[in-house]
Amino acid sequence: MSVTEITVSRMIAAPPERVFDVWMDPESPGGPWFGSERTILNPFVDGLFYQSVLHAGRSWHHYGRFTEIDRPHSLQHTWVSEATKGLESIVTVTFQPRGATTEVTLRQTGIPDDELGRRHKEGWGAVLSNLADRFAPSKSTEHPS
Repeated sequence: MSVTEITVSRMIAAPPERVFDVWMDPESPGGPWFGSERTILNPFVDGLFYQSVLHAGRSWHHYGRFTEIDRPHSLQHTWVSEATKGLESIVTVTFQPRGATTEVTLRQTGIPDDELGRRHKEGWGAVLSNLADRFAPSKSTEHPS
């Protein structure tokens, strides 16, 4: 089976420490674990995770193990799901300071080079967009005249 990789990035309006902490906290809105049907998260090296996400009318189950955590710079974990056909892929997330913002880049390697595998790009793009929205400046600060 042929495998591929995907990369997605977003600029987040917060410093790396704040963005990293939201990423790792399943109770923080905007983070990748927030709003799941069920999450078990042990955020330390060799810690396991399980996540069940409701999407398109069904549950999608994800499993993995953290292999690297370097707050607030990067993290890496394995990723196994139905969409990886049971293959263990690798997800690497970096948090690079860019002035008052953070560039978050997610790279996933070892996913099947098929429609379901390539959909990871769309899924991770949505995760990063939710994270960006979490830190977006509020538009409600405008005052009526």
